[in-house]
Amino acid sequence: MDGEWEAAAQVTRGHIESLLATRGGSQEWATTIESAAALIDSAETLLRTTVQSARADGATWQAIGDALGVTRQAAFQRYGKPLDPRTGEPMNTTPLPDAPKLARTVLDDLAAASWGAVAARFDSAMTQALSADGLAEAWAQITSQVGRLEQCGAPKPARAGDLTITNTPLSFEAGDLTARITFRDDRTIAGLYFLDPQAA
Repeated sequence: MDGEWEAAAQVTRGHIESLLATRGGSQEWATTIESAAALIDSAETLLRTTVQSARADGATWQAIGDALGVTRQAAFQRYGKPLDPRTGEPMNTTPLPDAPKLARTVLDDLAAASWGAVAARFDSAMTQALSADGLAEAWAQITSQVGRLEQCGAPKPARAGDLTITNTPLSFEAGDLTARITFRDDRTIAGLYFLDPQAA
């Protein structure tokens, strides 16, 4: 692990030297920006390697979280390597890459009263639990309480086991809610909730 850390540190030092050596001119600024972006990538590699070394040396996630200024759960979710208790294999911790786009499509369909389009995305369990008519009724209840949907924020995806969960802040005429949409890896909807932002 020491060799990996030193290699990551060497790359990071190289990017810093390249960044400091670049001066003026539009082409040179483009090079500087590229170097700065590469520096961020190198620093992330260095940080990830350092966290892995700390864990190998017995550091707790609480200590790592404290050093990063985040909770131990946030540190684990970002840098941990959880094992699937069913198989003993490392779990996939990467959300679906198009999850934010999927969430916005679902919310746009809801706002456009395209209940059938949303219901067509349900997995088998959701299809049994909620029909297109039931979805329309649920949306009508939400509208009766907080009015028309006025704005959708940026969906934030996170991986949870076999699922990708997106949380999207919503602004209605008379209140705010968070849309929590859960997607399977086949991009079907496994859950759809509208929560108080504090609860979310």
